[in-house]
Amino acid sequence: MSNDNGLINAIKNHNPFDRPLVVRSQDIWVTGFPDVPSLNAHASDAVFDAIERVRTKQQPVIGITIKAERGLGKSHLISRIRHQLQADGSALFVYTSEINDLNRIKGEFLRNLANSLKHIGSQGMSQWRELATAIFNEAYNKAFTPDEMVRHFSEVLRVNSKVVEHWTDKVLGIKHDIENPDIIAAILWTLSSNPSEERYAINWLAGQELPQSRADALGLANSSAQDREAQAFSTVRQILDLISDYKPIVICFDELESILMCNDAGFTASQVTAILAKDLYDKIKRGVFITAMFPQTWTDQIRALKEAESVTDRIAQRTIELTYLKSEDVIALVSQWLKDFYNQQEVTPPYSVYPFDEEKLKELGKERPMVRKVLQWCKENWSVPTIIIPPTPPKHPVESAYNNEIAALNNKIKDEIEDNKKVANALQFSFSTLVGQTLENVQIIEILDVKARSADQGYINFKIVGQENGNVVKIGVSVLEGVSGRFLQAGLKRLIEYQEFDLTRGCLVRSKKISSGTKAKQYLDALLSRHLGGEWVLLKSEEIKPLLAINYVMKARNDYELTEAEIIDFALQNRILLDNNLIREILSDPSGQIPEDAIDEDI
Repeated sequence: MSNDNGLINAIKNHNPFDRPLVVRSQDIWVTGFPDVPSLNAHASDAVFDAIERVRTKQQPVIGITIKAERGLGKSHLISRIRHQLQADGSALFVYTSEINDLNRIKGEFLRNLANSLKHIGSQGMSQWRELATAIFNEAYNKAFTPDEMVRHFSEVLRVNSKVVEHWTDKVLGIKHDIENPDIIAAILWTLSSNPSEERYAINWLAGQELPQSRADALGLANSSAQDREAQAFSTVRQILDLISDYKPIVICFDELESILMCNDAGFTASQVTAILAKDLYDKIKRGVFITAMFPQTWTDQIRALKEAESVTDRIAQRTIELTYLKSEDVIALVSQWLKDFYNQQEVTPPYSVYPFDEEKLKELGKERPMVRKVLQWCKENWSVPTIIIPPTPPKHPVESAYNNEIAALNNKIKDEIEDNKKVANALQFSFSTLVGQTLENVQIIEILDVKARSADQGYINFKIVGQENGNVVKIGVSVLEGVSGRFLQAGLKRLIEYQEFDLTRGCLVRSKKISSGTKAKQYLDALLSRHLGGEWVLLKSEEIKPLLAINYVMKARNDYELTEAEIIDFALQNRILLDNNLIREILSDPSGQIPEDAIDEDI
């Protein structure tokens, strides 16, 4: 129990919830509200999956529509996506929520595009500079970082005032689809260490007219206002195509309902934006579109468009609905806010949601509230409790039994892993428990015994049936650890007979090397060949031990006075199976390699 004066004073003097609780467009770009990754994780996971599919060129463009009522966290989600992309650099990010003139939507989008790329990317400099560096590196076969590139630009410019002209000509030699050379020149000018030169280059890219002296200094042509709007879409497309040569682009449209006006044709902001997204989808090389809106907007405005089908087929290839909070979500949300607060104050609370009563927060969660309502409740109920009583979370009923089995295995694990049947049973039970889960991009559908004639039985222990990228996979698993000679040879022979045993992939589980020049090695080479695409997963004692332990608890559940449901709950809650490397290796894409760590043993 803690009654530390620093903790009490922190609570008395600061209310971390006493702040605006609405995510504004500027909050997307900064570290604003604490992010709780478990909230709407299904939505961010789907977006990151789409980005990965585009990045790996499985699909060129994907449109995602996120539907959610006000306050369910659309902007929180978008902020999470932005910060993840800034951290991992897998894509550039563009955010559009401010549209001043619906009659000039293409020019407005160009402005938002240019302003978005001003923000810091994954390499500590603006996304414009990342793009400029990538373009230069490709043209000159260099490997500069953006920071190095800015210094290089400054050094070369000092001795050659025409450097941008020369670089632009070089780039145009490899970028044959760029119609306006000034776009390349302006992007290269963003590398200037002179703030005014960088700013004017970005303003030009945003479709603004420059003072003629500035346009002349940068070598950029000014256009009339009428021409700029006519050229805006072409400029957008060329910029997006340049980005697509190096990375996917993630374009997000948000807060469209807040724009309470229509264009001259009578279309709302949501309708105008949806049509723009459809047009961009048709024109760009590589990207992910995210359109966030209320369900009613989707029904009343988007579906009401004359060209509704062509719009929705593009912007809503995937539709994601955000959910209301549950009790565990409320606890996670409040815990994260308080963790950040107490870390800043450098004090330690007695429990994660202190000074609130955890049971009261769970009751609040039963009302399926919005994030804002929970934070508002916390703001209004923030106070020092009269008595600090840390809750003592009840021990899981399975914990003692599991620890008991782990302790027993510590003394006999070397013998246990030599028993193929025990290892296979533990693996089969583990996978059966995971039916319905998705790991390593494989959704586990069912675990089956392998149908075989008596002569073939006992070699392939079981079969995992699942879905991977829309395809059915059937992985036959053979544990061939404590065997050698003819049995090893016979097991590997069956494992490569995909048609006979209805498999799409064979997986050998074993820790020991297989001798060269043997028939078993020939079968192994066939298994690992590109044609069969099989896998050898190394059996490690520390990875099979927890699987053996939980399987033994299940077998002895009557002695331990436990139910199946309690044991499965414990295994999932503690991620004993979900985070097990052996489980994940069996499901992951086969490497086709012989494990380097295989034990060198004569067999």
